[in-house]
Amino acid sequence: MTTWGLMEGKLSVSPASLVDQLVVPGDVVLDLSSMVNQTIKLGGGLYQDNDVIFVIKAGKLRFSKPNKYWVESSHKRYVPCVEDRVLGIVVDCKADNFLVDIKGPSLAFLPVLAFEGGTRRNIPKFEVGALLYVRVVKANPSMNPELSCTDASGKAAEFGLLKDGYMFESSTGLSRMLLSSPTCPVLEDLGKKLSFEIAVGLNGRVWVNADSPSSIVIVAKAIMNSEFLSGAQQRNMVKKLFDKIQSSRADGVDSREEKDSLFLRASVYLFEIVVLLCPVSKGRRITDEMRLKLRINECCFADHVYNPTTKDGRFLTSSQVQVT
Repeated sequence: MTTWGLMEGKLSVSPASLVDQLVVPGDVVLDLSSMVNQTIKLGGGLYQDNDVIFVIKAGKLRFSKPNKYWVESSHKRYVPCVEDRVLGIVVDCKADNFLVDIKGPSLAFLPVLAFEGGTRRNIPKFEVGALLYVRVVKANPSMNPELSCTDASGKAAEFGLLKDGYMFESSTGLSRMLLSSPTCPVLEDLGKKLSFEIAVGLNGRVWVNADSPSSIVIVAKAIMNSEFLSGAQQRNMVKKLFDKIQSSRADGVDSREEKDSLFLRASVYLFEIVVLLCPVSKGRRITDEMRLKLRINECCFADHVYNPTTKDGRFLTSSQVQVT
């Protein structure tokens, strides 16, 4: 891979040829002195020094029309950037703003007026633990990020409170893959088989909602397993998943539950058990999404489910589960 010295500050190739290519810290990707009357927006992984834009983290250089550049890489830690769409969890409520956890280095502020038509008379009320889909409007390493529940034109659009469903965490690379255009294969193929809603935050959080808990479990597990698969492998994974469901259904596992195979019914059973529990941690009431997260990896395609009527905590095999 060809690199460009920061001290020279000159590019021997056009920026377009670097898009979708691997770059490393120190690579110069833009020379502003040669770009007259143009406005450039910088995303994560890029830094400006006078007329030179250089890379500060390894990854692939990305470009979106009309004028935004950023470096895409996969991390569990999220660094807020302006115009990022993220999923945040309310952790505290103040008189003038909400404190929101967006998986960043510090908590973010969501002003009580940062809503469509927001005034002092109609301040929204969110409980601690509420899940919000928000937009980052201010991001500075030395300050707490500022959020908004409106788009650039002041409209609510898709932003706001996310009710029901299930939220799970992923790497930032998986989030960007799910938001890529054209639609990533795993979401495209799942959409042909199931009806569901999904909200993806660039901070590595994904929210899924569907008509039934079994559909939520299928979508969530398929997405989790797709991160390191190619497009063809993602399609093959989804195909095998539904083939397994069809084969279990054809075996007549349970005539009362023709729509669900055995492992899906066990997943639903455990889902309903977990959301009925209400543990308390450090004085905070744990939400349904938090409770489901504790068991989601166990209930998906598991061979055992928990029987709440067994006080000694023993486990029953899925063949012993009674679903009503």
